[in-house]
Amino acid sequence: MSSLQATLSDRVRAATGVDPELRPATKPQFGHFQSNVALRLAKAEGRPPREVAAGIIDSLDVSDLCEPPELAGPGFINFRLKPSTLADEVTALLADPRTGLVPTSDPKRVVIDYSSPNVAKQMHVGHLRTTIIGDCFYRVLAALGHTVIAQNHIGDWGTQFGKLVELIDEEGLDASQLTLEQADDLYVRSARKFEADPEFADRARARVVALQSGDAHTRAVWSDLMKISAAAFNSTYARMNILLTDDDLAGESTYNDDLPVVAADLEQRGIAVIDAGALCVFVEGFNAPLIIRKRDGGFNYDTTDLAAIRRRVSELHGERLIYVTDARQADHFHEVFAAARTAGYLPDSVSAEHVGYGLVLGTDGRPFKTREGTAASLVSLLDAAEEKAAPPVALAAIKYADLSSGINKDYVFDVDRMVATTGNTGPYLQYAHARMCQVLRKAEADGIPVGDKITELLEPAEQTLALQLSGFGDAVADVAENLQPHRLCAYLYDTAVALAAFYEQCPVLRSEGTVRESRLALCLTARKVLATGLDLLGIPAPDRM
Repeated sequence: MSSLQATLSDRVRAATGVDPELRPATKPQFGHFQSNVALRLAKAEGRPPREVAAGIIDSLDVSDLCEPPELAGPGFINFRLKPSTLADEVTALLADPRTGLVPTSDPKRVVIDYSSPNVAKQMHVGHLRTTIIGDCFYRVLAALGHTVIAQNHIGDWGTQFGKLVELIDEEGLDASQLTLEQADDLYVRSARKFEADPEFADRARARVVALQSGDAHTRAVWSDLMKISAAAFNSTYARMNILLTDDDLAGESTYNDDLPVVAADLEQRGIAVIDAGALCVFVEGFNAPLIIRKRDGGFNYDTTDLAAIRRRVSELHGERLIYVTDARQADHFHEVFAAARTAGYLPDSVSAEHVGYGLVLGTDGRPFKTREGTAASLVSLLDAAEEKAAPPVALAAIKYADLSSGINKDYVFDVDRMVATTGNTGPYLQYAHARMCQVLRKAEADGIPVGDKITELLEPAEQTLALQLSGFGDAVADVAENLQPHRLCAYLYDTAVALAAFYEQCPVLRSEGTVRESRLALCLTARKVLATGLDLLGIPAPDRM
């Protein structure tokens, strides 16, 4: 809801005592907004709807915002904003260096857990959505004035590293000289050898103990694997225009010393109990317990996730925790949150939200995989898109397809559709932005001044675009609150459609005087909104296409 719609809605609510449920008008001849409030009140009061609507119109004072409200049909009330009202609203947007983004009145410390690849493995299709979605949340929340702390919870600890280090030593390899692709191949081969060779499995288990105990050589090889992985991750993040850096790394290894402390604390307070040799937390409403310490004395993801919450609240002082993972992990995180609240690690003053996303599907409607049946690497997806379009356009195609479909839904990775510059795609929004840049460049080259305010909004297409632009700040605030990026995507697409209609129906450079200056100012405002909105999605806004 735009600020104008909200203001008008408040006026009608004050006059009637109920929510007017103000909606955008379905057709220009009905004005800008419509309300069925009279029909609802008439039913409750036993009076004719048109009579009730007429009474509401007489009692309303909206002359500073609207033309006189109109009674329509069986009792609808139509509201048409004054051109001057719209002009003032968009002029304020043009003058605002934040392009209408209203800083939050309640800034919080927000911790976002996303991306989380595994060390010594290439990022694959499963990391596509968490990385893109988490980055969008980071950008939106930071833009509105929240302190945002990214946590890249990489998989850098556990039994797989015993297998890896043992195989690296066995083959006499220098881990520091490996590429991530070579390390990935070792990862797969070590897992197979672990299953097939009992003696190797015993040595790998012993190597895990050496790693956890701080053995110098084992730690050195592990450190080499960390370095080559981080370098590869950073290269992919840069290519994807993702804001994550090494400062955001918070892998499983960083919680190693906390795990026995958490287990002892939960056991001492009776929150965790021994069951079949394992230390467990039984959470009401969940079928299986959280296993805090296994029968063999080891720890697992349940313990690490509880330790992470504990640190994110006590040390990072997080007030809102957001986890961006596969939707299939929802039950796990809800149980972890519940256990953390019971333990006092997650006080009621801190919110915890799991944002689950759907699968990336191939054009056959099945989970996206390579021809060999393995998970496709993230780099291969970027390569596939860049075979069809320039890198900035390919990136827009991938990110917009991901964010616009509704994050809880599966979506099809169809490169040909995604890179199209028509329809509801990222490249279409880029094209709309580039088109306005071209108009403004032409005006500058011809010495035509661009107005610093909108003064003339006489055509319906101008008014529709102005009204659409006025809702930008509210669209962004909606994403910050509800964590649904597709709503911002829908807003930007509707803006591009309204901009195209305006440009086709209202001559810009061929108009004259104040009308031309005003329309150029409207073009500039639309360009700023599109650029800012695309940036919040992590999508570049090229000046030319």
